[in-house]
Amino acid sequence: MTSLNQPKLVTVFGGSGFVGRHVIRALARRGYRIRVAVRRPDLAGHLQPLGGVGQIAAVQANLRNRESVDRAVRGSDHVVNCVGILFESGRNTFASVQDFGARAVAEAARAAGVGLTHISAIGADSESESVYASSKGRADQAILKVLPDAVILRPSIVFGPGDDFFNKFAEMARFAPALPLIGGGQTRFQPVYVGDVAEAVARSVDGTLAGGTIYELGGPRVMSFKEVLEEVLAITHRKRALVSLPWRVASLIGKVATFIPFVDPPLTADQVVLLKSDNVVSPEAVVENRTLAGIGIPQTSVEAILPSYLTRFRPYGQYSGTGSEA
Repeated sequence: MTSLNQPKLVTVFGGSGFVGRHVIRALARRGYRIRVAVRRPDLAGHLQPLGGVGQIAAVQANLRNRESVDRAVRGSDHVVNCVGILFESGRNTFASVQDFGARAVAEAARAAGVGLTHISAIGADSESESVYASSKGRADQAILKVLPDAVILRPSIVFGPGDDFFNKFAEMARFAPALPLIGGGQTRFQPVYVGDVAEAVARSVDGTLAGGTIYELGGPRVMSFKEVLEEVLAITHRKRALVSLPWRVASLIGKVATFIPFVDPPLTADQVVLLKSDNVVSPEAVVENRTLAGIGIPQTSVEAILPSYLTRFRPYGQYSGTGSEA
């Protein structure tokens, strides 16, 4: 534990990832010392500029290795778990990373006698047909059993520079003559800005969020899958057909893609299952103030942020509004 004359030390698992980088920035601005627990510390040098000299240090940890998790947590004042995967690859399965790994972090935090903030996802449900969502749900249950005062944050689709959602479709629109409306494009999302998620994490570390609570984080606008694609096309100045893709066909494509050696498969069968359910903040969370608005964080809109990084996908010559549309 930190002495009284030193800033608190926060260990952040997955700090080199998309959400993790923003969490580290938010914590650094508050003056916390940050220990970034990652599998490859030698590849985490890009995090140093997010804080002051000596404020951020990277250590090796793998959620599949309990001993390394314990070492990373030792001496901390608070623990944040940002680790999550969108698809399985080799030994990095949903069960090993999002279930077993999350439990290991919670148990290590309990052993160290410190608090935990865990980033889960809207739709987490141990009974879900989706392997991703069921692993998230089991982890949430286990965490609250191990640490009843833990704070769990469940965001909807997280957007911001470097995201894996809007960027993926913007990149697809550069080359594909059409974009797929999976299941007709009616699935609803409530995209939440990564900076707002990071602020919620930082407030949890500050101790201003109620422990033992599951918060649901969404932005100010609920968008259908079709509206998401239309927004991407409007910002990138692309004219592409939107073609309805039946669930059965999408699932088949996802299964085939799993066996192709993509670094990042465009679609998996499990993601198709996820798309069959809306990804929005529940009415119960709104009534109980377990939302961004409920904890006093203004919701940042997609309209305010998306153009800042999706305009790079516009046809050549259109960054200043010139040229012809593709």
